[in-house]
Amino acid sequence: MDYTDLYIGGKWRSGASGERFAVINPATEAELATVASAEIDDADLALDAAEAAMKEWAARTPRQRSEVLRKAWELMSERLEHFARLITLENGKARSDAMGEATYAAEFFRWFAEEAVRADGLITHAPASGARIMVQHKPAGLAVLVTPWNYPAAMGTRKIAPALAAGCAVIIKPASETPLTMLALMPLLEEAGVPAGLVNVLPSKRTGALVDHMLHDPRVRVVSFTGSTAVGRKLLHAAADQVLKPAMELGGNAPLIVFDDADINVAVEGAMLAKMRNLGEACTAANRIYVHEKVATEFTKRFAEAMGKLRVGDGADPAVDVGPLVNAETRDKVAEFVADAVEKGARIEVGGTAPTGKGFFYPPTVLSNVPESADCVHDEIFGPVAAIQTFTDQEDVIRRANDTEYGLVAYVFTENMKRGLQVCERLDYGMVGLNRGLVSDPAAPFGGTKQSGLGREGGHEGMLEFMETQYISASW
Repeated sequence: MDYTDLYIGGKWRSGASGERFAVINPATEAELATVASAEIDDADLALDAAEAAMKEWAARTPRQRSEVLRKAWELMSERLEHFARLITLENGKARSDAMGEATYAAEFFRWFAEEAVRADGLITHAPASGARIMVQHKPAGLAVLVTPWNYPAAMGTRKIAPALAAGCAVIIKPASETPLTMLALMPLLEEAGVPAGLVNVLPSKRTGALVDHMLHDPRVRVVSFTGSTAVGRKLLHAAADQVLKPAMELGGNAPLIVFDDADINVAVEGAMLAKMRNLGEACTAANRIYVHEKVATEFTKRFAEAMGKLRVGDGADPAVDVGPLVNAETRDKVAEFVADAVEKGARIEVGGTAPTGKGFFYPPTVLSNVPESADCVHDEIFGPVAAIQTFTDQEDVIRRANDTEYGLVAYVFTENMKRGLQVCERLDYGMVGLNRGLVSDPAAPFGGTKQSGLGREGGHEGMLEFMETQYISASW
């Protein structure tokens, strides 16, 4: 494969140590490529390159930065098939899912091309002193971006685009399981006009030491991370030493509530989206499905039928709906969740048995009668397993939905819009899908409450995460 070295200062480098690590196709378990593994010396080179590039980039007009981002969107939109293929090869997701991610990833360049020219400030008259209050937003500084394996393209562009729009330079550390997509994006950014050194990519098997080193460099002012809450806590501790600006999109334990007056067709379709997008390997995936007991039998039957129709196989096959999980550890954890739930009284409606042979496959699975004591109710499943519980009382289901340390996203299905909006407001989540199983949108502020993170990505707020607010008091 092309582009498997480190990308520093606009050049491809083999790395200080010369060490490389393998990237595996999760459908076949075959080696796709070996990728250079960055060390501390490589991080220092990237920091130097980013510092030099940012001086010129931050001085450009917002329109000039906007045009580069717009060109990146145009180029990526022309090459969606190429990026989708790479996503499928290293991540495993089915082609349709991979195309959806590639399209979503490209859209961040277009959205932030438009936002780059809208970092609006303020001039007003101080009521007491009579001075003028002038407020403006300035680039915060170098940003370290750490991305997960579940969205190899989108989690990168969702951070790179707003950082560039704000005037910042970045160093991105992609997940070791899926570095190829982000590396392949770099020639496209060069073609779009991104200056050398403004975006640097450092794959590495020494993630902890590498990121910690960069977070303690005084030139770094922002850390943006998507991943588990456990790792996010560690990064927040490291960021505290330099008082860095943190943007953290962490874990989730999303409830999906189906009321007795819900349109079952809409609820099943929404649950399929919320559960099976990216094979359930998403922090937004519906993890706990609460269905009113009056409609539980019908919903479960139709939902299990829809899950059972999904075709499992190598995501490169256009006829496949569900590809493999990313690695053996993830597959085995999903299987353990199912075994634990069944042992505690859950019933398997469909699926539930991993196939033999090569590849990290697990079938779409529906569990009913899932007890509150099941491990999958309290931890992210991160796989194609739907755990259904029932409820009768609105107050009770709101309490159960909120009874978690996480607060990323929730889903509500009801035809009573008054009740729907009332329930949404009482759910302690940063995002709620009301009669929708998909909430992610580049134009919307993505993020959670409690231990699901800090800050927002997307929307206007996404660019402000890479900017500092400056206030000038003046008299004239």
